Amino acid sequence: MLRRSVLSFTRRPLSTMASQTPMEDTMRTKITEALRPSTLEIHNDSHLHSHHKAMAGSTSQETHFRVVITSEAFKSKMQPARHRMVYALLKEEMAREGGIHALQLRTRTLDEETKQAEREAAEKGESIDAKVDTA
Repeated sequence: MLRRSVLSFTRRPLSTMASQTPMEDTMRTKITEALRPSTLEIHNDSHLHSHHKAMAGSTSQETHFRVVITSEAFKSKMQPARHRMVYALLKEEMAREGGIHALQLRTRTLDEETKQAEREAAEKGESIDAKVDTA
């Protein structure tokens, strides 16, 4: 009987296997559906904080995130309002035991992202076209 269970498990397609990053996957889905970002970077920095006293006893490997979001949904909104939008999307994940403990956000519009790329290129003495081509 045990052998059948193992065999049936190994035949399952990869897409039905449990995710190794369920919190990140949930964050990506919620942010993408609500904000339609042109850029979305989610960095799991939990390993950098696992030694903190507040993390003692936590079994979650997904507690600290750094997120960069570029979306036109942020247009004409100040940073606090943008952050509230993201916090509202992830309210359940932040309230859950073993859920998000820390969330560092960088929110911007496409215009702001372009201007930043231009500033960085100017500092390096490059044109913005050269930077885009090498990226």
